[in-house]
Amino acid sequence: MNLSQVGVPTLDSEVTNIETQGFWLWTDNREYFVSFTDYPAFLDATIAQIHHVQTLSPGQLYWPDLDVDIEVDALDNPERFPLQYH
Repeated sequence: MNLSQVGVPTLDSEVTNIETQGFWLWTDNREYFVSFTDYPAFLDATIAQIHHVQTLSPGQLYWPDLDVDIEVDALDNPERFPLQYH
């Protein structure tokens, strides 16, 4: 094994902290706060489910255990993405 070889990055997005009001998400070299008020699908999720985030494509995040996806653009510009739940 050659330790000088550069590996493939495996961590594109990461949940860095979970609080009572929501969680902090690191992606695309920025940190975002995802509130449970704005994204209630996470409210009853387990810590493991919230931490299990995948980057599907640049700017698109997915939580497979919850079948929830969020566009990073919606976190950057929430006024352009009114949230509606039925």
